[in-house]
Amino acid sequence: MSPSTRTARSVVARLVGAGVREIVVCPGSRNAPLSFAAYDAAEAGLVRLHTRVDERSAGFLALGLAKVGPPAAVVCTSGTAVANLHPAVLEAAHAGVALVAVTADRPARLHGTGANQTTAQVGIFGPLVATLDVGEEVGVLRLGPGPLHLNVPLDEPLVPEDRWDVEVASGSGGGVASGYGGGPGVATSPDRSAAADPASGRKRQLAGPESARLGPNSMSPGPRTVVVAGDDAGPPARVLAQARGWPLFAEPTAGCRTGDHAIRTYRLLLDTDLGRSIERVVVAGHPTLSRPVTRLLGRDDVEVWSAAPRGVWHARPFEVDHELDLTGPLPDLADGPPRDGGAWLDAWRAADAEVASRLDRLLAAEPGLTPHEVAGAVSRAVPPEGLLVVGASSPIRDLDLMVAPYAVGDRRKVIANRGLSGIDGVVSTAIGATLGRPRSSRALALVGDVTFLHDSNGLVLGPDEPRPDLTIVVVNDDGGSIFSMLEQGAPEYADRYERLFGTPHHVDLAALCAATRTPHWRVDSLAELEHALASPNGGIEVVEAVVDRAGRRDLDARIRALPDALPDALPGALP
Repeated sequence: MSPSTRTARSVVARLVGAGVREIVVCPGSRNAPLSFAAYDAAEAGLVRLHTRVDERSAGFLALGLAKVGPPAAVVCTSGTAVANLHPAVLEAAHAGVALVAVTADRPARLHGTGANQTTAQVGIFGPLVATLDVGEEVGVLRLGPGPLHLNVPLDEPLVPEDRWDVEVASGSGGGVASGYGGGPGVATSPDRSAAADPASGRKRQLAGPESARLGPNSMSPGPRTVVVAGDDAGPPARVLAQARGWPLFAEPTAGCRTGDHAIRTYRLLLDTDLGRSIERVVVAGHPTLSRPVTRLLGRDDVEVWSAAPRGVWHARPFEVDHELDLTGPLPDLADGPPRDGGAWLDAWRAADAEVASRLDRLLAAEPGLTPHEVAGAVSRAVPPEGLLVVGASSPIRDLDLMVAPYAVGDRRKVIANRGLSGIDGVVSTAIGATLGRPRSSRALALVGDVTFLHDSNGLVLGPDEPRPDLTIVVVNDDGGSIFSMLEQGAPEYADRYERLFGTPHHVDLAALCAATRTPHWRVDSLAELEHALASPNGGIEVVEAVVDRAGRRDLDARIRALPDALPDALPGALP
Protein backbone atom coordinates (compact mmCIF):
# COMPACT_ATOMS: atom_id res chain seq x y z
CA MET A 1 0.00 0.00 0.00
CA SER A 2 1.38 3.42 -0.93
CA PRO A 3 2.05 5.95 1.85
CA SER A 4 -0.56 8.35 0.46
CA THR A 5 -3.28 5.69 0.38
CA ARG A 6 -2.39 4.64 3.92
CA THR A 7 -2.50 8.23 5.17
CA ALA A 8 -5.78 9.00 3.42
CA ARG A 9 -7.50 5.94 4.81
CA SER A 10 -6.18 6.72 8.27
CA VAL A 11 -7.60 10.26 8.02
CA VAL A 12 -11.03 9.06 6.94
CA ALA A 13 -11.07 6.33 9.60
CA ARG A 14 -10.27 8.91 12.28
CA LEU A 15 -12.95 11.23 10.96
CA VAL A 16 -15.51 8.44 11.21
CA GLY A 17 -14.24 7.57 14.68
CA ALA A 18 -14.64 11.17 15.77
CA GLY A 19 -18.29 11.24 14.72
CA VAL A 20 -18.14 12.66 11.19
CA ARG A 21 -21.04 11.27 9.14
CA GLU A 22 -21.08 13.65 6.14
CA ILE A 23 -18.11 14.21 3.81
CA VAL A 24 -18.10 16.74 0.98
CA VAL A 25 -15.46 16.14 -1.70
CA CYS A 26 -14.22 18.54 -4.37
CA PRO A 27 -12.53 17.08 -7.44
CA GLY A 28 -8.74 17.33 -7.55
CA SER A 29 -5.64 15.28 -8.23
CA ARG A 30 -3.68 15.89 -5.01
CA ASN A 31 -6.66 15.00 -2.84
CA ALA A 32 -7.47 11.88 -4.89
CA PRO A 33 -6.34 9.46 -2.13
CA LEU A 34 -8.71 11.18 0.30
CA SER A 35 -11.53 11.12 -2.25
CA PHE A 36 -11.07 7.40 -2.88
CA ALA A 37 -11.06 6.70 0.87
CA ALA A 38 -14.21 8.79 1.40
CA TYR A 39 -15.94 6.97 -1.44
CA ASP A 40 -15.12 3.57 0.07
CA ALA A 41 -16.37 4.73 3.48
CA ALA A 42 -19.63 5.86 1.88
CA GLU A 43 -20.02 2.54 0.06
CA ALA A 44 -19.64 0.83 3.43
CA GLY A 45 -22.45 2.97 4.84
CA LEU A 46 -20.27 4.80 7.36
CA VAL A 47 -20.67 8.26 5.87
CA ARG A 48 -22.76 10.03 3.28
CA LEU A 49 -20.73 11.39 0.37
CA HIS A 50 -21.38 14.66 -1.44
CA THR A 51 -19.38 16.13 -4.32
CA ARG A 52 -19.25 19.76 -5.42
CA VAL A 53 -17.24 21.42 -8.18
CA ASP A 54 -16.67 24.65 -6.23
CA GLU A 55 -14.74 24.65 -2.95
CA ARG A 56 -16.49 27.67 -1.47
CA SER A 57 -19.87 26.12 -2.13
CA ALA A 58 -18.59 22.81 -0.77
CA GLY A 59 -17.42 24.45 2.43
CA PHE A 60 -20.80 26.03 3.06
CA LEU A 61 -22.58 22.79 2.22
CA ALA A 62 -20.53 21.09 4.93
CA LEU A 63 -21.26 23.99 7.26
CA GLY A 64 -25.00 23.58 6.74
CA LEU A 65 -24.76 19.86 7.38
CA ALA A 66 -22.80 20.40 10.60
CA LYS A 67 -25.12 23.14 11.88
CA VAL A 68 -28.02 20.72 12.13
CA GLY A 69 -26.33 17.36 12.71
CA PRO A 70 -23.06 15.58 13.53
CA PRO A 71 -19.70 17.05 12.49
CA ALA A 72 -19.12 17.27 8.74
CA ALA A 73 -15.92 17.33 6.72
CA VAL A 74 -15.00 18.98 3.44
CA VAL A 75 -12.08 17.67 1.35
CA CYS A 76 -10.20 19.64 -1.29
CA THR A 77 -6.93 19.74 -3.23
CA SER A 78 -3.98 22.04 -2.58
CA GLY A 79 -3.41 25.68 -3.46
CA THR A 80 -6.16 28.23 -4.01
CA ALA A 81 -8.76 25.53 -3.41
CA VAL A 82 -7.86 25.73 0.29
CA ALA A 83 -8.33 29.50 0.36
CA ASN A 84 -11.85 29.09 -1.01
CA LEU A 85 -12.82 27.22 2.17
CA HIS A 86 -11.91 30.22 4.30
CA PRO A 87 -15.34 31.93 4.43
CA ALA A 88 -17.10 28.77 5.64
CA VAL A 89 -14.31 27.97 8.11
CA LEU A 90 -14.45 31.49 9.56
CA GLU A 91 -18.23 31.27 9.87
CA ALA A 92 -17.82 27.94 11.67
CA ALA A 93 -15.23 29.46 14.02
CA HIS A 94 -17.42 32.37 15.02
CA ALA A 95 -20.57 30.26 15.30
CA GLY A 96 -18.95 27.32 17.10
CA VAL A 97 -19.77 24.71 14.44
CA ALA A 98 -17.84 21.42 14.22
CA LEU A 99 -16.62 21.63 10.63
CA VAL A 100 -13.48 19.75 9.55
CA ALA A 101 -11.51 21.13 6.61
CA VAL A 102 -9.35 18.36 5.15
CA THR A 103 -6.88 19.87 2.70
CA ALA A 104 -4.47 17.90 0.56
CA ASP A 105 -0.95 19.35 0.38
CA ARG A 106 2.22 18.77 -1.59
CA PRO A 107 4.95 16.75 0.13
CA ALA A 108 7.36 18.57 2.43
CA ARG A 109 10.21 18.50 -0.09
CA LEU A 110 8.22 20.86 -2.34
CA HIS A 111 7.36 23.40 0.34
CA GLY A 112 8.99 26.79 -0.05
CA THR A 113 9.60 26.19 -3.74
CA GLY A 114 7.90 27.27 -6.92
CA ALA A 115 6.30 23.85 -7.34
CA ASN A 116 2.91 23.92 -9.02
CA GLN A 117 -0.12 24.44 -6.74
CA THR A 118 2.06 24.69 -3.62
CA THR A 119 1.63 27.34 -0.95
CA ALA A 120 1.85 27.71 2.83
CA GLN A 121 -1.28 25.86 3.96
CA VAL A 122 -0.50 25.20 7.61
CA GLY A 123 -2.20 27.95 9.59
CA ILE A 124 -3.80 29.43 6.48
CA PHE A 125 -7.07 29.93 8.37
CA GLY A 126 -5.38 32.00 11.06
CA PRO A 127 -5.14 31.81 14.86
CA LEU A 128 -8.83 31.11 15.40
CA VAL A 129 -8.74 27.64 13.86
CA ALA A 130 -6.91 24.60 15.22
CA THR A 131 -4.57 23.10 12.59
CA LEU A 132 -2.98 19.66 12.48
CA ASP A 133 -0.35 18.89 9.85
CA VAL A 134 -0.67 15.12 9.70
CA GLY A 135 1.89 12.44 8.98
CA GLU A 136 1.36 8.96 7.56
CA GLU A 137 -0.54 7.84 10.65
CA VAL A 138 -3.20 10.04 12.20
CA GLY A 139 -3.84 10.05 15.93
CA VAL A 140 -7.21 10.18 17.63
CA LEU A 141 -9.24 13.24 16.63
CA ARG A 142 -11.28 15.06 19.22
CA LEU A 143 -13.80 17.44 17.74
CA GLY A 144 -15.16 20.32 19.79
CA PRO A 145 -17.41 23.33 19.21
CA GLY A 146 -15.55 24.86 16.34
CA PRO A 147 -13.67 24.05 13.13
CA LEU A 148 -10.58 21.89 12.74
CA HIS A 149 -8.09 22.04 9.86
CA LEU A 150 -6.37 18.80 8.86
CA ASN A 151 -3.59 19.50 6.37
CA VAL A 152 -2.55 16.25 4.68
CA PRO A 153 0.69 16.16 2.62
CA LEU A 154 0.36 13.49 -0.07
CA ASP A 155 3.00 12.19 -2.48
CA GLU A 156 2.64 10.12 -5.64
CA PRO A 157 1.23 7.61 -6.36
CA LEU A 158 -2.15 9.23 -5.71
CA VAL A 159 -4.42 6.33 -6.61
CA PRO A 160 -5.05 3.20 -4.50
CA GLU A 161 -4.06 -0.28 -5.56
CA ASP A 162 -7.21 -1.89 -4.16
CA ARG A 163 -10.55 -1.24 -2.52
CA TRP A 164 -10.52 -0.43 1.17
CA ASP A 165 -12.02 -2.84 3.70
CA VAL A 166 -13.40 0.12 5.62
CA GLU A 167 -15.31 -1.84 8.20
CA VAL A 168 -12.14 -3.37 9.62
CA ALA A 169 -10.06 -0.22 9.36
CA SER A 170 -12.62 2.06 10.95
CA GLY A 171 -13.04 -0.30 13.86
CA SER A 172 -9.60 0.68 15.08
CA GLY A 173 -10.30 4.40 14.86
CA GLY A 174 -10.70 6.82 17.70
CA GLY A 175 -13.84 7.54 19.63
CA VAL A 176 -15.96 10.62 20.02
CA ALA A 177 -14.75 13.05 22.65
CA SER A 178 -15.44 16.66 23.52
CA GLY A 179 -13.01 19.54 23.36
CA TYR A 180 -9.48 19.56 22.01
CA GLY A 181 -6.71 17.62 23.72
CA GLY A 182 -2.92 17.74 23.43
CA GLY A 183 -0.53 14.98 22.54
CA PRO A 184 0.90 13.39 19.41
CA GLY A 185 -1.47 13.37 16.49
CA VAL A 186 -4.22 15.13 18.38
CA ALA A 187 -5.58 18.51 17.37
CA THR A 188 -4.87 21.31 19.82
CA SER A 189 -6.77 24.46 20.62
CA PRO A 190 -6.17 27.51 18.47
CA ASP A 191 -4.20 30.35 20.01
CA ARG A 192 -6.80 33.02 20.52
CA SER A 193 -4.54 35.33 22.49
CA ALA A 194 -3.51 37.08 19.28
CA ALA A 195 -7.07 38.28 18.76
CA ALA A 196 -7.76 41.62 20.37
CA ASP A 197 -10.45 41.80 23.03
CA PRO A 198 -13.10 43.98 21.39
CA ALA A 199 -14.29 45.05 24.81
CA SER A 200 -10.89 46.22 26.09
CA GLY A 201 -10.81 49.72 27.45
CA ARG A 202 -14.47 49.74 28.39
CA LYS A 203 -15.63 51.74 31.41
CA ARG A 204 -17.33 48.89 33.23
CA GLN A 205 -15.29 45.70 33.47
CA LEU A 206 -16.56 42.23 34.23
CA ALA A 207 -17.09 41.47 37.88
CA GLY A 208 -14.26 39.79 39.75
CA PRO A 209 -13.69 36.01 39.84
CA GLU A 210 -15.84 35.60 42.93
CA SER A 211 -18.93 36.80 41.03
CA ALA A 212 -18.05 35.89 37.46
CA ARG A 213 -20.55 33.01 37.29
CA LEU A 214 -23.55 34.40 39.11
CA GLY A 215 -26.66 32.36 38.55
CA PRO A 216 -29.98 33.94 37.54
CA ASN A 217 -31.35 33.57 41.08
CA SER A 218 -28.74 36.11 42.18
CA MET A 219 -30.55 38.82 40.22
CA SER A 220 -32.99 41.00 42.08
CA PRO A 221 -36.38 41.06 40.35
CA GLY A 222 -36.76 44.82 40.71
CA PRO A 223 -35.18 46.65 37.74
CA ARG A 224 -37.13 46.93 34.52
CA THR A 225 -35.48 44.12 32.57
CA VAL A 226 -35.63 42.74 29.05
CA VAL A 227 -34.05 39.62 27.58
CA VAL A 228 -32.16 40.09 24.31
CA ALA A 229 -31.78 36.75 22.52
CA GLY A 230 -29.41 36.76 19.56
CA ASP A 231 -28.48 34.01 17.16
CA ASP A 232 -28.39 30.54 18.77
CA ALA A 233 -29.46 31.77 22.21
CA GLY A 234 -31.66 28.71 22.66
CA PRO A 235 -34.72 27.99 24.81
CA PRO A 236 -33.17 29.03 28.17
CA ALA A 237 -33.54 32.69 27.18
CA ARG A 238 -37.28 32.23 26.67
CA VAL A 239 -37.65 30.21 29.86
CA LEU A 240 -35.88 32.92 31.84
CA ALA A 241 -38.09 35.65 30.35
CA GLN A 242 -41.22 33.69 31.14
CA ALA A 243 -40.10 32.81 34.67
CA ARG A 244 -39.38 36.45 35.50
CA GLY A 245 -42.21 38.12 33.58
CA TRP A 246 -39.83 39.97 31.25
CA PRO A 247 -40.24 40.94 27.58
CA LEU A 248 -38.23 38.81 25.14
CA PHE A 249 -36.44 40.49 22.22
CA ALA A 250 -35.53 37.42 20.15
CA GLU A 251 -33.94 37.51 16.71
CA PRO A 252 -35.41 35.04 14.18
CA THR A 253 -32.50 32.60 14.59
CA ALA A 254 -32.38 32.79 18.38
CA GLY A 255 -34.07 29.41 18.72
CA CYS A 256 -36.54 30.84 21.22
CA ARG A 257 -38.83 33.27 19.39
CA THR A 258 -41.89 31.48 20.64
CA GLY A 259 -44.51 31.99 23.31
CA ASP A 260 -46.32 35.11 24.47
CA HIS A 261 -43.32 37.03 25.85
CA ALA A 262 -41.73 37.57 22.41
CA ILE A 263 -42.08 41.19 21.28
CA ARG A 264 -42.40 41.38 17.50
CA THR A 265 -41.56 45.07 16.95
CA TYR A 266 -38.99 45.41 19.73
CA ARG A 267 -36.43 47.21 17.59
CA LEU A 268 -38.97 49.89 16.62
CA LEU A 269 -39.94 50.42 20.27
CA LEU A 270 -36.42 50.81 21.64
CA ASP A 271 -36.24 54.48 20.65
CA THR A 272 -39.49 55.32 22.49
CA ASP A 273 -40.01 56.38 26.10
CA LEU A 274 -40.79 52.75 26.86
CA GLY A 275 -37.46 51.65 25.43
CA ARG A 276 -35.64 54.40 27.27
CA SER A 277 -37.10 53.16 30.58
CA ILE A 278 -35.19 49.85 30.38
CA GLU A 279 -32.86 49.46 33.36
CA ARG A 280 -31.35 46.00 32.85
CA VAL A 281 -30.69 43.69 29.90
CA VAL A 282 -29.96 39.98 29.91
CA VAL A 283 -28.12 38.98 26.73
CA ALA A 284 -27.91 35.47 25.32
CA GLY A 285 -26.63 34.25 21.96
CA HIS A 286 -25.08 36.53 19.36
CA PRO A 287 -27.24 39.62 18.65
CA THR A 288 -26.24 41.24 15.35
CA LEU A 289 -29.31 42.58 13.56
CA SER A 290 -30.27 45.89 15.06
CA ARG A 291 -28.64 49.26 15.68
CA PRO A 292 -31.29 50.09 18.33
CA VAL A 293 -30.24 46.96 20.25
CA THR A 294 -26.58 47.98 19.89
CA ARG A 295 -27.42 51.41 21.31
CA LEU A 296 -29.37 49.80 24.17
CA LEU A 297 -26.43 47.60 25.13
CA GLY A 298 -24.09 50.59 25.02
CA ARG A 299 -26.12 52.77 27.38
CA ASP A 300 -24.36 53.80 30.59
CA ASP A 301 -27.61 53.64 32.56
CA VAL A 302 -28.35 50.02 31.70
CA GLU A 303 -27.05 47.07 33.71
CA VAL A 304 -25.96 44.25 31.38
CA TRP A 305 -25.91 40.55 32.25
CA SER A 306 -24.40 38.27 29.62
CA ALA A 307 -24.49 34.53 28.99
CA ALA A 308 -21.41 33.31 27.12
CA PRO A 309 -22.08 32.88 23.39
CA ARG A 310 -20.70 30.13 21.20
CA GLY A 311 -17.80 30.79 18.87
CA VAL A 312 -14.16 31.70 19.29
CA TRP A 313 -14.69 34.98 21.18
CA HIS A 314 -16.70 35.09 24.37
CA ALA A 315 -15.89 38.74 25.03
CA ARG A 316 -18.78 41.02 24.16
CA PRO A 317 -18.39 44.19 22.05
CA PHE A 318 -20.25 46.08 24.78
CA GLU A 319 -19.75 46.62 28.48
CA VAL A 320 -20.83 43.72 30.69
CA ASP A 321 -21.56 44.02 34.41
CA HIS A 322 -22.13 40.35 35.23
CA GLU A 323 -21.71 37.03 33.50
CA LEU A 324 -24.65 34.70 33.61
CA ASP A 325 -24.86 30.91 33.43
CA LEU A 326 -27.95 29.71 31.57
CA THR A 327 -26.75 26.13 31.28
CA GLY A 328 -27.97 24.98 34.69
CA PRO A 329 -31.21 23.16 35.47
CA LEU A 330 -34.13 25.13 34.11
CA PRO A 331 -36.23 24.96 37.33
CA ASP A 332 -33.53 27.08 39.01
CA LEU A 333 -34.46 29.99 36.75
CA ALA A 334 -37.81 30.67 38.40
CA ASP A 335 -38.19 32.93 41.45
CA GLY A 336 -41.87 33.72 41.54
CA PRO A 337 -43.99 36.43 39.94
CA PRO A 338 -42.57 39.87 39.15
CA ARG A 339 -42.85 42.50 41.86
CA ASP A 340 -44.72 44.93 39.60
CA GLY A 341 -47.57 42.50 39.08
CA GLY A 342 -46.78 42.19 35.39
CA ALA A 343 -47.21 45.87 34.45
CA TRP A 344 -43.79 45.99 32.75
CA LEU A 345 -44.57 43.09 30.43
CA ASP A 346 -48.10 44.35 29.83
CA ALA A 347 -46.77 47.72 28.70
CA TRP A 348 -44.50 46.10 26.12
CA ARG A 349 -47.25 43.79 24.89
CA ALA A 350 -49.69 46.68 24.43
CA ALA A 351 -47.16 48.86 22.61
CA ASP A 352 -46.12 45.93 20.43
CA ALA A 353 -49.71 45.15 19.47
CA GLU A 354 -50.33 48.77 18.48
CA VAL A 355 -47.14 49.18 16.42
CA ALA A 356 -47.53 45.75 14.79
CA SER A 357 -51.06 46.71 13.73
CA ARG A 358 -49.78 49.98 12.27
CA LEU A 359 -47.03 48.10 10.41
CA ASP A 360 -49.42 45.60 8.87
CA ARG A 361 -51.77 48.37 7.73
CA LEU A 362 -48.88 50.35 6.22
CA LEU A 363 -47.58 47.35 4.24
CA ALA A 364 -51.06 46.39 3.03
CA ALA A 365 -51.51 49.89 1.62
CA GLU A 366 -48.29 49.79 -0.42
CA PRO A 367 -48.93 49.64 -4.20
CA GLY A 368 -46.69 46.62 -4.88
CA LEU A 369 -45.23 43.60 -3.16
CA THR A 370 -42.85 44.62 -0.37
CA PRO A 371 -39.88 42.61 0.91
CA HIS A 372 -41.46 42.64 4.36
CA GLU A 373 -44.56 40.91 2.99
CA VAL A 374 -42.33 38.32 1.33
CA ALA A 375 -40.62 37.63 4.65
CA GLY A 376 -43.95 37.38 6.44
CA ALA A 377 -45.36 34.96 3.86
CA VAL A 378 -42.29 32.74 4.10
CA SER A 379 -42.47 32.79 7.90
CA ARG A 380 -46.12 31.71 7.81
CA ALA A 381 -45.28 28.92 5.36
CA VAL A 382 -42.89 27.21 7.80
CA PRO A 383 -44.93 24.42 9.45
CA PRO A 384 -44.21 22.79 12.81
CA GLU A 385 -41.03 20.69 12.54
CA GLY A 386 -40.08 22.85 9.54
CA LEU A 387 -36.73 24.39 8.62
CA LEU A 388 -36.01 27.93 7.44
CA VAL A 389 -32.57 29.13 6.35
CA VAL A 390 -32.26 32.91 6.08
CA GLY A 391 -29.73 34.99 4.18
CA ALA A 392 -27.93 38.00 5.61
CA SER A 393 -28.48 41.66 4.75
CA SER A 394 -32.11 42.79 4.35
CA PRO A 395 -34.04 39.45 4.37
CA ILE A 396 -33.21 38.50 7.96
CA ARG A 397 -33.96 42.03 9.17
CA ASP A 398 -37.25 42.08 7.30
CA LEU A 399 -38.05 38.70 8.79
CA ASP A 400 -37.24 40.05 12.25
CA LEU A 401 -40.21 42.40 11.93
CA MET A 402 -42.50 39.85 10.31
CA VAL A 403 -42.00 36.51 12.10
CA ALA A 404 -45.35 34.80 12.51
CA PRO A 405 -46.41 33.92 16.07
CA TYR A 406 -44.93 30.50 16.78
CA ALA A 407 -46.08 28.24 19.58
CA VAL A 408 -43.67 26.76 22.08
CA GLY A 409 -42.87 23.14 21.25
CA ASP A 410 -43.58 23.28 17.49
CA ARG A 411 -39.84 22.76 16.86
CA ARG A 412 -39.42 25.05 13.90
CA LYS A 413 -35.73 25.55 13.23
CA VAL A 414 -34.58 28.89 11.82
CA ILE A 415 -30.88 29.22 11.06
CA ALA A 416 -28.55 31.69 9.40
CA ASN A 417 -24.81 32.23 9.08
CA ARG A 418 -24.59 34.90 11.77
CA GLY A 419 -21.09 34.05 13.00
CA LEU A 420 -19.73 36.55 10.49
CA SER A 421 -23.01 37.35 8.71
CA GLY A 422 -21.66 36.93 5.19
CA ILE A 423 -23.80 36.65 2.09
CA ASP A 424 -21.53 33.99 0.60
CA GLY A 425 -22.44 30.32 0.46
CA VAL A 426 -26.04 30.65 1.65
CA VAL A 427 -27.59 28.50 -1.09
CA SER A 428 -25.15 25.71 -0.25
CA THR A 429 -25.74 26.19 3.48
CA ALA A 430 -29.48 25.80 2.91
CA ILE A 431 -29.01 22.65 0.83
CA GLY A 432 -26.67 21.20 3.44
CA ALA A 433 -29.01 22.00 6.32
CA THR A 434 -31.94 20.45 4.47
CA LEU A 435 -30.01 17.27 3.71
CA GLY A 436 -28.78 17.14 7.29
CA ARG A 437 -32.28 17.47 8.75
CA PRO A 438 -34.33 14.98 6.73
CA ARG A 439 -37.01 14.87 9.42
CA SER A 440 -38.06 18.45 8.61
CA SER A 441 -41.71 18.65 7.62
CA ARG A 442 -40.69 21.25 5.06
CA ALA A 443 -37.56 23.26 4.23
CA LEU A 444 -37.45 26.81 2.92
CA ALA A 445 -34.78 29.44 2.38
CA LEU A 446 -35.22 33.21 2.21
CA VAL A 447 -32.42 35.12 0.46
CA GLY A 448 -31.82 38.31 -1.44
CA ASP A 449 -30.95 38.38 -5.12
CA VAL A 450 -27.29 39.33 -4.58
CA THR A 451 -26.93 36.56 -1.99
CA PHE A 452 -28.50 34.11 -4.43
CA LEU A 453 -26.18 35.16 -7.26
CA HIS A 454 -23.18 34.95 -4.96
CA ASP A 455 -23.76 31.21 -4.54
CA SER A 456 -25.85 30.27 -7.56
CA ASN A 457 -23.31 27.55 -8.30
CA GLY A 458 -24.68 25.84 -5.20
CA LEU A 459 -27.43 24.67 -7.56
CA VAL A 460 -24.88 22.70 -9.56
CA LEU A 461 -25.39 19.14 -8.33
CA GLY A 462 -24.19 16.03 -10.09
CA PRO A 463 -26.68 13.42 -11.28
CA ASP A 464 -25.89 11.07 -8.41
CA GLU A 465 -26.08 13.69 -5.66
CA PRO A 466 -28.89 13.65 -3.09
CA ARG A 467 -31.38 16.42 -3.82
CA PRO A 468 -33.42 17.73 -0.93
CA ASP A 469 -36.92 19.14 -1.04
CA LEU A 470 -36.13 22.83 -0.64
CA THR A 471 -37.99 25.97 -1.69
CA ILE A 472 -35.62 28.93 -2.14
CA VAL A 473 -37.43 32.27 -2.09
CA VAL A 474 -35.34 34.99 -3.72
CA VAL A 475 -36.35 38.57 -2.97
CA ASN A 476 -35.25 40.20 -6.22
CA ASP A 477 -34.94 43.98 -6.22
CA ASP A 478 -32.12 43.98 -8.78
CA GLY A 479 -29.33 44.96 -6.42
CA GLY A 480 -28.44 45.77 -2.84
CA SER A 481 -31.28 47.57 -1.09
CA ILE A 482 -29.88 47.45 2.45
CA PHE A 483 -27.44 50.26 1.70
CA SER A 484 -30.30 52.58 0.79
CA MET A 485 -31.36 52.47 4.44
CA LEU A 486 -27.88 53.27 5.73
CA GLU A 487 -25.67 56.34 5.51
CA GLN A 488 -24.60 55.49 1.98
CA GLY A 489 -28.17 55.88 0.77
CA ALA A 490 -28.45 59.53 1.77
CA PRO A 491 -29.43 61.95 -1.04
CA GLU A 492 -26.00 63.57 -1.12
CA TYR A 493 -24.53 60.33 -2.45
CA ALA A 494 -27.17 59.71 -5.09
CA ASP A 495 -24.79 60.36 -7.98
CA ARG A 496 -22.57 57.46 -6.87
CA TYR A 497 -25.01 55.22 -5.04
CA GLU A 498 -26.12 52.93 -7.83
CA ARG A 499 -22.60 52.26 -9.12
CA LEU A 500 -21.05 51.66 -5.69
CA PHE A 501 -23.87 50.23 -3.56
CA GLY A 502 -27.07 49.64 -5.52
CA THR A 503 -25.14 47.45 -7.99
CA PRO A 504 -27.98 46.54 -10.36
CA HIS A 505 -27.23 43.30 -12.19
CA HIS A 506 -30.19 42.71 -14.54
CA VAL A 507 -29.69 38.94 -14.32
CA ASP A 508 -32.49 36.77 -15.69
CA LEU A 509 -32.98 34.40 -12.76
CA ALA A 510 -35.30 32.18 -14.77
CA ALA A 511 -32.59 31.59 -17.36
CA LEU A 512 -30.01 31.05 -14.64
CA CYS A 513 -32.21 28.43 -12.99
CA ALA A 514 -32.89 26.82 -16.36
CA ALA A 515 -29.15 26.30 -16.79
CA THR A 516 -29.18 23.94 -13.82
CA ARG A 517 -32.65 22.54 -14.55
CA THR A 518 -33.98 24.08 -11.35
CA PRO A 519 -37.74 24.76 -11.40
CA HIS A 520 -38.47 28.49 -11.19
CA TRP A 521 -41.55 30.59 -10.38
CA ARG A 522 -41.71 34.38 -10.79
CA VAL A 523 -44.26 36.24 -8.69
CA ASP A 524 -44.91 39.93 -8.09
CA SER A 525 -47.91 39.91 -5.77
CA LEU A 526 -48.59 38.54 -2.30
CA ALA A 527 -51.39 36.31 -3.60
CA GLU A 528 -49.10 34.76 -6.22
CA LEU A 529 -46.37 34.24 -3.64
CA GLU A 530 -48.69 32.57 -1.18
CA HIS A 531 -49.98 30.32 -3.98
CA ALA A 532 -46.42 29.34 -4.96
CA LEU A 533 -45.50 28.61 -1.35
CA ALA A 534 -48.60 26.46 -0.93
CA SER A 535 -47.74 24.36 -4.00
CA PRO A 536 -44.21 22.98 -3.69
CA ASN A 537 -43.08 20.79 -6.58
CA GLY A 538 -40.55 18.76 -4.62
CA GLY A 539 -36.80 18.84 -5.06
CA ILE A 540 -34.97 22.16 -5.18
CA GLU A 541 -37.07 24.98 -6.61
CA VAL A 542 -36.71 28.76 -6.76
CA VAL A 543 -39.52 31.24 -6.20
CA GLU A 544 -38.46 34.68 -7.41
CA ALA A 545 -40.41 37.43 -5.64
CA VAL A 546 -39.96 40.65 -7.59
CA VAL A 547 -39.99 43.83 -5.49
CA ASP A 548 -39.04 47.45 -6.15
CA ARG A 549 -36.18 49.01 -4.20
CA ALA A 550 -36.66 52.53 -5.53
CA GLY A 551 -38.73 53.53 -2.51
CA ARG A 552 -37.00 51.33 0.07
CA ARG A 553 -35.36 54.19 1.98
CA ASP A 554 -38.65 56.06 2.28
CA LEU A 555 -40.50 52.90 3.33
CA ASP A 556 -37.91 52.21 6.01
CA ALA A 557 -38.27 55.74 7.36
CA ARG A 558 -42.05 55.38 7.55
CA ILE A 559 -41.69 52.05 9.37
CA ARG A 560 -39.28 53.52 11.91
CA ALA A 561 -41.73 56.37 12.54
CA LEU A 562 -44.62 54.02 13.40
CA PRO A 563 -44.12 54.19 17.20
CA ASP A 564 -44.38 58.01 17.16
CA ALA A 565 -47.11 59.36 19.41
CA LEU A 566 -48.12 56.08 20.98
CA PRO A 567 -51.24 56.78 23.05
CA ASP A 568 -50.69 57.06 26.80
CA ALA A 569 -53.92 55.18 27.38
CA LEU A 570 -52.54 51.89 26.05
CA PRO A 571 -53.44 48.94 28.30
CA GLY A 572 -50.61 48.30 30.70
CA ALA A 573 -49.02 51.74 30.15
CA LEU A 574 -46.47 52.51 32.82
CA PRO A 575 -47.21 55.35 35.24
